[in-house]
Amino acid sequence: MTVYGIGTDLCDIRRIGATLERRGDRFAERVLGPNELQVWRARTARAPARGLRYLATRFSAKEAFSKAIGLGIRHPMTWRACEILNEPSGKPVIRLHGVLADWCAERGLVAHVTVTDETDYTASFVVVETT
Repeated sequence: MTVYGIGTDLCDIRRIGATLERRGDRFAERVLGPNELQVWRARTARAPARGLRYLATRFSAKEAFSKAIGLGIRHPMTWRACEILNEPSGKPVIRLHGVLADWCAERGLVAHVTVTDETDYTASFVVVETT
């Protein structure tokens, strides 16, 4: 495999919280895919701070992925077409949908992601390889 691209992102959780406060659930619904939305709603119901951290890590990981594939947030890269989910072990994985999945498959791209969060920040790192 050959490295196609590397992306990283640092996100201020307080900024995501302020945006969520201003825009309400519409912000999360714009950024999160259907599977992520289910997790976000469940975490938010249990503890709003956990839901906020989840949203911030997903936002950051999608930014990092968009940088690694060299598109930024423009077609075919959309917020909802890229989901950051967790395997049963807890390992984060990228699941792509629709045109974005097709675009990456045509190029033989495989992505690896890691996310972390601390008190006020989240960080994400993505490596995209060609098969």
